[in-house]
Amino acid sequence: MEFSASKESNEEPRNERLDHLLTMDPTLSHSLSLSADTFLKAAIALKNQITWEGGDGSGGESGAGVDPTVYTGVLGTAFTCLRSYEVSGNRQDLLLAAGIVDACLPVVRASTRHVTFLCGGGGVFSVGAVVASYLGDHQRLALFLNLFRQVAQEKALPVGPEEGGFGMSYDLLYGRAGFLWAALFLNKHLGEETVPNDVLMPIVDAILAAGRTGASDLPACPLMYRWHGTRYWGAANGLAGILHVLLHFPLSEDDEVDVKGTLSMALTLAKASEVYPNHREFRDAAIEAGEVVWKNGLVKKVGLADGIAGNAYAFLSLYRLTGETIYKERAKAFASFLYHNKRKLVNVEHGRGRGRGRGRELGTDHSYSLFQGLAGIACLWFDLVAPQNSKFPGYEL
Repeated sequence: MEFSASKESNEEPRNERLDHLLTMDPTLSHSLSLSADTFLKAAIALKNQITWEGGDGSGGESGAGVDPTVYTGVLGTAFTCLRSYEVSGNRQDLLLAAGIVDACLPVVRASTRHVTFLCGGGGVFSVGAVVASYLGDHQRLALFLNLFRQVAQEKALPVGPEEGGFGMSYDLLYGRAGFLWAALFLNKHLGEETVPNDVLMPIVDAILAAGRTGASDLPACPLMYRWHGTRYWGAANGLAGILHVLLHFPLSEDDEVDVKGTLSMALTLAKASEVYPNHREFRDAAIEAGEVVWKNGLVKKVGLADGIAGNAYAFLSLYRLTGETIYKERAKAFASFLYHNKRKLVNVEHGRGRGRGRGRELGTDHSYSLFQGLAGIACLWFDLVAPQNSKFPGYEL
């Protein structure tokens, strides 16, 4: 489960539109470069389809059967509604998001297995707090912030490897970096120090200490991590996601040296170029990585995880970094391909569901989810209304 580009198999021929898309002039054709208003209308329609067909997360009073995660579950729908509100200003989106958060709450309070934004309580509590803030509901805001701060007291979070701190992983999807991202999400939307640095920096230090220990047998790589005994390089379970989070925090000179010496992956490199603007190699590497994504073309999946929508965000990140229109147009080309095929995509998912909420609430169908389904496409289309403000959901801030 990595947010990365993967080359399409040669087993199936590309269709004519794809061949044209990948060989056309960088300015791209007008027919594939749709307007912001078109993307907005398409995003709202798809969001409405997701909230109706995908269900609202209700699984009875106990919430039994609800997948409460941003990654594959109904909290991803709440995140999509939140993104819709930020673009359209429709208060109904906030009410929908609040209802989904309420359905997820008893599930994550009954289990402390994961504390991250994408797959745990950190996501429910932070999304809940931001939605409550937008709604002006101070009581609910206080509730969710209190629940998040309780998670921050988890003793394993700031424990480094020299103290035996291997009980909790370090990755973005399930580990400590994922908890830090949830805190950064809160601080961005509710103000700096909503979750104070004196709570977060010991966790940062623990991640750095673990990375040095994990790289002790790799002289050329200052930081390295294992997930279930295996080294991963990507965003979800691997090195890129951890480094991306670390780049948001104030680091000592020694820490910076180790982070710079370890960096890889397109979105993370773009962030590194923002943090370290005098290091031209990060900018050049980010652009080169984007070229790889473009040349590999349209992959078979459509969502954020290893899919067309996720790869489009690599170009949006480069557009924000460089200001060069070609990257915005490349993102719009990928998004336009999804738009021109939207009827087929939605019909396939509708055929799978056959009724409101069926399958999704039982955790057997991810076709409407944020990372593996249609919700990720809706977020991409929302972000193309104002590409300069775009952010990969659950990764960029």
